Amino acid sequence: MQDVALARQRAAWRDYLELTKPRVVGLMLLCAAVGMVLASPSLAQLATMAFALAGIALVAGSAAAVNHLAEARIDARMARTRNRPVVQGRVTHASGVAFCAITGIAGMLVLYLLVNPLTAWLNLASWVGYGLFYTFYLKRATPQNTVIGGLFGALPPLFGWTAITNTVELEALLLVLIIFVWTPPHFWALALDRKEEYAAADIPVLPVTHGEQVTRRHILAYTVLLVAASVLPYVTGMSRMPYLVGALALGGVFIYWAVALLIGTRVDAPKRAFRYSIVYLAALFGLLVADHYLVA
Repeated sequence: MQDVALARQRAAWRDYLELTKPRVVGLMLLCAAVGMVLASPSLAQLATMAFALAGIALVAGSAAAVNHLAEARIDARMARTRNRPVVQGRVTHASGVAFCAITGIAGMLVLYLLVNPLTAWLNLASWVGYGLFYTFYLKRATPQNTVIGGLFGALPPLFGWTAITNTVELEALLLVLIIFVWTPPHFWALALDRKEEYAAADIPVLPVTHGEQVTRRHILAYTVLLVAASVLPYVTGMSRMPYLVGALALGGVFIYWAVALLIGTRVDAPKRAFRYSIVYLAALFGLLVADHYLVA
């Protein structure tokens, strides 16, 4: 009996963890950590970094859980999301709301009391922007929802930067710009791969409202802008030549997949482009850290 109860408890914890969209939050934490290390001349502020990452994770997880609760009906109509815990009834709406409140308030307290108020308020603004404005209005209002709403998901490097410096500086905004421009080609590649599902769920993503070819052209245009934005840390003196070489190499591969999408000769191009976009962002930010600490 104890083994059965323990197994059920573990399954429940996994369901609540799934509410937080751990893969998305993990990528956010990586970007926030990069903002921290780039803002710090050394790794001496480890305690502040740990508290900041914990607070950011809690607030981001709370916003993600709001999204799960609000979109349960839509998720039920899409193969990619129909097994989520709220859709399946493994997490009730009442317990989900309680989870959102507890994690969100806990995250805000950690950031406000153990990091600094500026970082806390910025996280609250992001929570409102994604959890409420994007989830309840923007996502269904315009096919440009990803472009506009992408700002909220682009803020983690700024959170990391302000956690260390307690100020908003140009370098942090450059990191935000990179993620902001990265988001449309990243999401639209997924939307191309899942176009029928989004259409069935009546979500006005660009491939549904304007067609695949328009979306492919937009992906290429934004990818070129992304490569240009990725050069700015070098142009402003934030990074050095090794970063520039690596950023251009990574960008070249991204452009290859964007062109492959536009030509349309590879059936797997949308899925491959989406997967590479995640690798691209992680590798680009890794290059920034390596350039900051390892290059003499």
